[in-house]
Amino acid sequence: MTTTMSDHTVKSFDDDLQHLNHVLAEMGGLAESQLTSAIDALVRRDSELAGRVVQADKRIDDLEQEIGNFTVRILALRQPMAQDLREVVAAIKIAADLERIGDYAKNIAKRALILNQGAPLRPVASIPRMGVLAQQIVKGVLDAYIEKDADRAQAAWRRDEDVDEMYNSLFRELLTYMMEDPRNIGPCTHLLFIAKNIERIGDHATNIAEIVYFLVHGKSLDESRPKGDTTNVAIGD
Repeated sequence: MTTTMSDHTVKSFDDDLQHLNHVLAEMGGLAESQLTSAIDALVRRDSELAGRVVQADKRIDDLEQEIGNFTVRILALRQPMAQDLREVVAAIKIAADLERIGDYAKNIAKRALILNQGAPLRPVASIPRMGVLAQQIVKGVLDAYIEKDADRAQAAWRRDEDVDEMYNSLFRELLTYMMEDPRNIGPCTHLLFIAKNIERIGDHATNIAEIVYFLVHGKSLDESRPKGDTTNVAIGD
């Protein structure tokens, strides 16, 4: 039988797990918001908004630290087992993925600040579609975590391939722009990094989906991870 929070004889343990879920939900909401704002800052050429995204990343880092400290306390004092242990370990892993998602959103905002100083580029229009899809996947896996819904997590997990396909298309488009006019190389390189950041956000969201699946079922997904990135070029931040 799966243990639920209401099954615990020590109410303070229930409170600990509820607090953990609450902090993780707050962190997830901030990561979603950061991604949305970073893309908006790029599209609207809003340097003030981009600056706020960069500054707000510290809050996500602080929440990851809080979750790390709190989970260590739970492990030391409660010595959880079975489902409870999976719950605590899942929180640690998900927090790490959310922290990286926040970092990638911050990187997008930083590059938006640079791009906003030059003339607009047409390929920027392709970025929001990638960003929206990545944000939907992140939201889907976080909702799956809150609801402990493995099917929903798996559905979001499968959508990462669509993000990869968008990245491949944008990669080719940006290379064409760079070959047509060497003056496009600088700004298009920034857009390539932004697109890769979004693609990596999708990867971290699939990590969370796999964690949720394991949390619910106690076993790993038995499917091969969907992967559509065929560029074979190492671009990172």
